Amino acid sequence: MTRPSRAPGRRAVNRRAGLAATAAVALAAGTLGTVAAGTAAPASDGYLGTLAELAGLPEPSGELTHEPTGAWFVELTAKPVADGGSRAAAQSQQDRVLAEADALGADVDVRYTYDRLWNGLSVTASEADISRLAGSAEVAAVYPVVTVDAPDPATSEPAMDSALGMTGADIAQSELGFSGDGLKVGIVDTGIDIDHPDLGGGGTPGETAFPTGRVVAGYDFVGDDYNADDTSAAYQPVPSPDDNPDDCNGHGSHVAGIVGASGDSAAGGVTGVAPDVEFGAYRVFGCGGSTTSDIILAALERAHADDMDVVNMSLGAGFVTWPEYPTATASDALVDDGVVVVASIGNNGTSGTWSAGAPGVGEKVIGVASFDNTEYDARMFTVSPDGREIGFAEASGAPSAPTSGDVPLSRTGTPDSTQDGCTAAGALPDLSGTVALIERGTCPFYEKARNAQQAGAAAVVLYNNVPGAFAPTVAPPTPADPPITVPVVAVDQETGVELDGRIAAGATTLTWTDQTTTVENSTGGLVSSFSSYGMASDLSLKPDLGAPGGLIRSTYPLEGDGYAVLSGTSMSSPHVAGAVALLLQAHPSLSPEQVRDVLQNSADPADWSLVPGAGYVEPAHRQGAGMLDIDDAILAPVAVAPGKLSLGESEAGPSEQTLTLTNDGDEDVTYELSHADGISTAGAPNNPQFFEGGASVAFSAPSVTVPAGSSATVDVTVTAPAEPDLGQYGGWVVLTPSEGQPLRVPYAGFVGDYQQLPVLTDAGFGLPALGDVTACERYVGVNCTMGGEYDLLPEGATFSMTEGDYPVVIAHLEHAAQNVSVQLFHAKADGTAGRPYAGGRLNTVLSEDFVGRSSAATAFNAYTWDGTRPRGNGADRRVDVPDGRYVLRLTATKPLGDPSDPDHVETWDSPAIVVDRN
Repeated sequence: MTRPSRAPGRRAVNRRAGLAATAAVALAAGTLGTVAAGTAAPASDGYLGTLAELAGLPEPSGELTHEPTGAWFVELTAKPVADGGSRAAAQSQQDRVLAEADALGADVDVRYTYDRLWNGLSVTASEADISRLAGSAEVAAVYPVVTVDAPDPATSEPAMDSALGMTGADIAQSELGFSGDGLKVGIVDTGIDIDHPDLGGGGTPGETAFPTGRVVAGYDFVGDDYNADDTSAAYQPVPSPDDNPDDCNGHGSHVAGIVGASGDSAAGGVTGVAPDVEFGAYRVFGCGGSTTSDIILAALERAHADDMDVVNMSLGAGFVTWPEYPTATASDALVDDGVVVVASIGNNGTSGTWSAGAPGVGEKVIGVASFDNTEYDARMFTVSPDGREIGFAEASGAPSAPTSGDVPLSRTGTPDSTQDGCTAAGALPDLSGTVALIERGTCPFYEKARNAQQAGAAAVVLYNNVPGAFAPTVAPPTPADPPITVPVVAVDQETGVELDGRIAAGATTLTWTDQTTTVENSTGGLVSSFSSYGMASDLSLKPDLGAPGGLIRSTYPLEGDGYAVLSGTSMSSPHVAGAVALLLQAHPSLSPEQVRDVLQNSADPADWSLVPGAGYVEPAHRQGAGMLDIDDAILAPVAVAPGKLSLGESEAGPSEQTLTLTNDGDEDVTYELSHADGISTAGAPNNPQFFEGGASVAFSAPSVTVPAGSSATVDVTVTAPAEPDLGQYGGWVVLTPSEGQPLRVPYAGFVGDYQQLPVLTDAGFGLPALGDVTACERYVGVNCTMGGEYDLLPEGATFSMTEGDYPVVIAHLEHAAQNVSVQLFHAKADGTAGRPYAGGRLNTVLSEDFVGRSSAATAFNAYTWDGTRPRGNGADRRVDVPDGRYVLRLTATKPLGDPSDPDHVETWDSPAIVVDRN
């Protein structure tokens, strides 16, 4: 991979500076939203519109981006075993560090130790104690352990066979004869239902012994009752591991089925991408709720020990866009040791650019985007007068739709309404005893359903305001809000307009049925609305490629009806993992790096999902190389390396790259060289602007001939477009033979000087700002949200520095930061920063490396000072500051920036505060 023009962040940052990027994480399966949004006329300067304009997104609410768990990764300096280190040396260093922690008075409890892929520990500790430990010469970095939430399933019924057809897996199986036989795929997830007949079980719950003929290895790291979500009534953070990774959640079985189910289609069974693979099941979730990233890393080490050939992780840390996070670096170590690692890129597409997450942003990981399925089988109702069959998706958070009964249809507005169903129940027509038809848009789904329910509706049919299917949620936004008690279903825009016309024409009756129908998805083959945007914060191109992830039917635990539907990059990732097994069966000598190159070479870029059919191509930093095309990848005689080009920032001028073409075939092949542009993005990450592409690409020759059994090279020079300034651009180098399929190499880069992007902005709340941690709700044991009026503290606020009474610096991070730190100063008489504390030396009291951006336009990060400072190198390294008046300076170093360059650093000084422990 070509590094950006500036020195990479790994060398520019003192990795022992302190605490590293805190992040919120979500298991990468979400409800499917629409990806299409009509048309937009391009302006003369190439500007096409914003994400909110084109996708009709609601305004985000303020929230704390990162919620600490009280647990930390402590990365040590010695190499792990996979990187040439010894287990004895790693364990000896861990013992020394724990002894040092004890000598420092740091109260740390060890959760897990690691030495195969990553040398270090995860520990439970306070921020003050982990800061003491972070100063050790043997500590490379400290990162927060983050929580990962398990998803709820969607309820529509898509067809798995159409998804296989989208990727060519059906051809690879039926015509080329590959099934993944002899390959082992590790599934780091919620376990696998070992009883499921499609996954090698006997078909009766509880009667199959582990291991089985298909699930040959694995481990349950947590137990059924485990749940790391401290807001849940079922909170149970203490793992109870055992040897049987059976699945009581469902997500892992669904993922495994996509990879390699082998079911009887005539009996409703599922066939996955590689139906003869063997599985390793690494269960990191209980039956519900959340897990933590240190458990995930432990599972990666176990998968390495079990000799998996491929590892799939359908999970990720949203907005952790730095590849330095431990789950990403451990994944890279797996790749270095010969294992192909595939991970979902994340489900934060509606939150805009720079939203991908670890481990999918790992340098050597295959990060996977999601594409919508072409068709799906859905439950249906019929409507009068002709009995027209209409497929629907059920909204999560509402009761299931009936299987029988006739109900009149009503409507609350028309397709031209701008706030359909958004007015309070008293302003709506009387909907008593009817099914209310309501158009999507303006206000949340919950609000529309609640208003209709209050007006007497017996059920609600939501229809899209843009082309495409969607599966909404009407779950209450807070525990204080009442639940929706009537069924809520969703249909696409075309169907909704048709139903509106029928109601307008006269009395219309809806009849519920227990039947299903096949629905053609108008957004099939386009990138899913939820799929996250790259690039990674080090300007490496992410995601790497895409696969079907929207509306996928697969296996589910037998206790949960055996089959279910989920949508998300969780579902696209296993399509790629299964395809890797097929490719390795066909070409077993390929290295993991070559596997990714070959898959990228043969992938097919998709039209822009926000304006389909207008001739634009989805941004390269959202789809990577494009849609997986596994049969072409298997058959291609020529491979191009590298499989992608990460061009960095254009400030230094055009980027010169060399592509190497290797021909394993029996005939010479000549390729004509060209390039194709993708859409560019710029502006506020949470509501990015879109522009026509405009990069220029020059080649050392117009064509290149690759001799049979030999290699050839071609030089490529990419010149970034002049606009949009401070934006992401990208496209594809295209190599077209006289016969056969073209090969492509995606590229992406940054227009201008990357360090000019703003980091500290106020998000409309006057942030950064100083707050009292006792006024917060979900930070350091109490709650810290932006709901309602937030109590920002005036100058002279006093803190006792006892638990629950600390100052917190609140900052919205518009973009990622290479480092965020807080320095301590004496306050001058006027309340501004005076001399640095401790003899004129700059005293850094808190520091985090590799911090992702805030998750929403009004979201923020919180940095709490506990009243201590570093001191010397002895056992009293962290000491209380005396009572007095101080100023806290928040400093953000730009990504890939030089902390000694004032242009690469942003700062904010707090009002003077008073420390008074009396």
